[in-house]
Amino acid sequence: MAVPKRKHSKARRDKRRSNVWKMDAPALMKCPQCGEYKRPHRLCANCGYYNGKQYVKVED
Repeated sequence: MAVPKRKHSKARRDKRRSNVWKMDAPALMKCPQCGEYKRPHRLCANCGYYNGKQYVKVED
């Protein structure tokens, strides 16, 4: 079996793991109805439209 000859330092371990925990910013697009930014493939929270149809009535 492959067994490490020396202990790896915590800094070396953490350097290896550093790229795993990066988070990406969510993608945003403009709503074609109101122009507000929203996530793709989601209902617009500002106007209630999705794919050209109004699904939720939003009170102004």
